[in-house]
Amino acid sequence: MAETPAYLIANLVITDASEYRQYEKGFFPILKRFGGEFMTFDDAPLTLEGSAPPEGRLILFKFPSAEVAQAWFDDPEYQALSEHRRAGTELKHLTLVHGLPPRG
Repeated sequence: MAETPAYLIANLVITDASEYRQYEKGFFPILKRFGGEFMTFDDAPLTLEGSAPPEGRLILFKFPSAEVAQAWFDDPEYQALSEHRRAGTELKHLTLVHGLPPRG
């Protein structure tokens, strides 16, 4: 049976671009090691209906499963790197969204 994908949605406000760049430099190798995919980001998302999300950047990632996404987040190398994100941004939320299981 195939794994069910999971998605992470991050919403953050960059407060120190230099710190955030340090985070970005090390981010993608760790993401790829866990089979994660960077899907997109948007600094000006458009809310078509309802309440707008908090200000800042929205980022979307995909992982093979929720378990893999959690392992990525818990990884000591990622946690050490994320200190740059914490120093350079105000994180509004990092949300795990479970994908639909395969049909058939």
